[in-house]
Amino acid sequence: MHTICDTNPDTLKNFQEKYPSVQGVLSYPEMLKNSEINGVIIATPAPMHGDMVREALLSGKDVYVEKPLCLSEKEAGELATLAEERGRILMVGHLLWYHPVVLKLKELIDTGALGRIQYIYSNRLNLGKLRREENVLWSFAPHDISVILGLVGEEPESIQSMGGNYLHQSIADTTVTLMKFASGIRAHIFVSWLHPFKEQKLVVVGDRQMAVFNDTLPWQEKLELFPHSIEWNGNIPIANKAAGEFIEVSQDEPLRAECQHFLDCITSRQTPRTDGREGALTLKILKACQSALESGQPVVFCKPSLVAKKEYFVHETAQVDADVQIGKETKIWHFSHVLSKSIIGERCSLGQNVVVGPNVKIGNGCKIQNNVSVYDGVTLEDDVFCGPSMVFTNIINPRSHISRRAEFLPTRLKRGCTVGANATIVCGTSLGQYSFIGAGAVVTKDVPDYALMVGNPARQIGWMSRYGERLDLPLSGNQEAVCPHTGDKYRLDGEHLQIME
Repeated sequence: MHTICDTNPDTLKNFQEKYPSVQGVLSYPEMLKNSEINGVIIATPAPMHGDMVREALLSGKDVYVEKPLCLSEKEAGELATLAEERGRILMVGHLLWYHPVVLKLKELIDTGALGRIQYIYSNRLNLGKLRREENVLWSFAPHDISVILGLVGEEPESIQSMGGNYLHQSIADTTVTLMKFASGIRAHIFVSWLHPFKEQKLVVVGDRQMAVFNDTLPWQEKLELFPHSIEWNGNIPIANKAAGEFIEVSQDEPLRAECQHFLDCITSRQTPRTDGREGALTLKILKACQSALESGQPVVFCKPSLVAKKEYFVHETAQVDADVQIGKETKIWHFSHVLSKSIIGERCSLGQNVVVGPNVKIGNGCKIQNNVSVYDGVTLEDDVFCGPSMVFTNIINPRSHISRRAEFLPTRLKRGCTVGANATIVCGTSLGQYSFIGAGAVVTKDVPDYALMVGNPARQIGWMSRYGERLDLPLSGNQEAVCPHTGDKYRLDGEHLQIME
């Protein structure tokens, strides 16, 4: 830490007594003039955020601002654009995205461990922390909105919100918000500071497993999975309850991890996990919740007629070049860009901040999660899944000062394969059909059909069924196995696996 800035002399004096080696200034503009400072953390009342972030970005500083990014949806978009134009880091303090349990939960969702997500609910309840400058929705809910949007990977198509004002006639003390997503997922957020006990719980219901993140429990009990199932006996659903299993998660203090992430972004110039665009989106949804709360009427974002008219959906913040082909029922979400001469099949989903092309071909039924760039030379066959922030390369030996566009190597992902979050696919490789690349793996050579790959460099540790279940087979030999979910039979012949039709 280089400098502490506070306009209150007494507060500044207390900080300097605690950190005697750190400089102290009373003037924010004076601090921004210091050329030795390349990054600032803004922790002030929310109405001050917008102006202070803008001043810092214009001064050439990287910025980490506590939530919310600002109070104006329009200004939030302008600040995100300003940071991009100036080549500056803009990070918003959505703390839960630096909680190891939330990151583990995101990994479980992205790898399909919970199955198809059906419902999410979040309770953030307590007695106390009463505010007069903001209601409980603005005080408690931004973290939950940010997390739900990130877990789902899409913007809600409609929002409803209701609440109660008990301590002050114009300030809500408790609210319930319902969100409906085009994918069929539903979510609700219950926040209150008039609750008899503290509860911070996030529940994700999938069709294979249910996950509970309870932040009030000891660390080893914070994340629990329940492999409950529903079976139908005639027309009667029967619940089969199963014992919960606590999931081991490496312990880290979220605020410390958040601060370290900002420092890492300053050094590496990587995009923060909660960047300006993510902050702007969260603010947009938060303001929609407030509007629904005040009016008592739902706020609708995506009208079905817009989808039907074009036979596909492109969010208003996304950009699609003129000479692009897009199939029916495909959805292209926030801040994505599809470049010229690219072809995208039917029923695809491109999450937030996805870049495709130019000259890229994507098959039917593909899902590309947030923050993925599919470069020229990459081909995705049908039903390919690309996890969030996974990376394609197109050059083996890149140099910034040397143009090597003529040296792009082709990369092909065959039908049904899955690439986990933060994995890297080195160019010139081919991923076999229904292969499964674990989160964070680095693929440097061709991958066989149905192979399960992990590590850096990626190595095969097993085989996966088309459904996504691990098969009980060695890496080589002559054996047969059955998918425990579908009953499909597979035959291993040497080092090659085939399904027995």
